[in-house]
Amino acid sequence: MKIELNDIQTRVLGCLMEKEQTTPEYYPLTLNSLTAACNQKSSRHPVVNFDQSTVARAVEELREKKLVLLVHDQGSRTAKYRHYLKEKLNLPIRQLALLTVLMLRGPQTPGELKNRTERAYKFDDLQEVLKSLQDLAEHDPPFVKELPRQMGRKENRFVHLFASEPSVEEEPLLQDKAVMDVRAENERIDQLEKRVAELETQLKTVTKQFKLFKAQFE
Repeated sequence: MKIELNDIQTRVLGCLMEKEQTTPEYYPLTLNSLTAACNQKSSRHPVVNFDQSTVARAVEELREKKLVLLVHDQGSRTAKYRHYLKEKLNLPIRQLALLTVLMLRGPQTPGELKNRTERAYKFDDLQEVLKSLQDLAEHDPPFVKELPRQMGRKENRFVHLFASEPSVEEEPLLQDKAVMDVRAENERIDQLEKRVAELETQLKTVTKQFKLFKAQFE
């Protein structure tokens, strides 16, 4: 089964999958809870700030794809949502856990995936992670893909194939983030210094003009 999602749909579906696995007592999710899950600061990359209308639109699109269902709890007037991907794909929980983390956090190494899936499924070792990733990659159609190794990394990363694939060239290494932050701060300071210099020049010009104007009345 070929699944094609945009980035917002991926985040919404991934959140429903995550909450079913990690907090089943609060699942299915209301629209408000689902929006909060999408906008979490932890376990998300990138961090987003969706409003409820954006999430609601994505939910309706996922319902049209038969990937999300609207449910009503007995005695409750609030609509709730659950995903239908587990039934659609008929995958074991270990593979669903991997897909969930990939959908919510982007490309990751097997080591990162092992650590980040522990709440949903505890892999025995790295070999079990690799075997599950291989099974997902060999599925017809494939659900994940191994990316070329980036300079400075010891492990290759894997990415899910439900949405557009990231550009390896454009995506910065995590260890380079500090360098990028410094560069951004330096650029900001350069712009401020340039602006201050421009204001000083303007002030000198105005001061000179004012002195000339004042001299006419002395």
